[in-house]
Amino acid sequence: MPEFVKVARTEEVAPGRAKLVEAGGKEIALFNVGGVFHAIDNSCTHVGGPLCEGEIDGTEVTCPWHGAIFDVTTGAALGPPAGAAVARYNVRTEGPDIEIEI
Repeated sequence: MPEFVKVARTEEVAPGRAKLVEAGGKEIALFNVGGVFHAIDNSCTHVGGPLCEGEIDGTEVTCPWHGAIFDVTTGAALGPPAGAAVARYNVRTEGPDIEIEI
């Protein structure tokens, strides 16, 4: 049964930034979009580039390796060369803590 796991504190991820976190044995990219947190798999579906290191523009992140674009709110692949979405995780804040559902 899924459960929420604490992965960071709100002050660790500034607006417009990302942080690599680990939960449930997975590497997850955690994004702060205007004070709202979103989480997707960190590995690009093209060849595994680290999405947490990509350029963030609003709700989109561009993979730093080959330029695939993903929506951080849904995990959808928005631009090639990635042809498949990444997993998206439910996120909640509990006071200063950020939790991801695994």
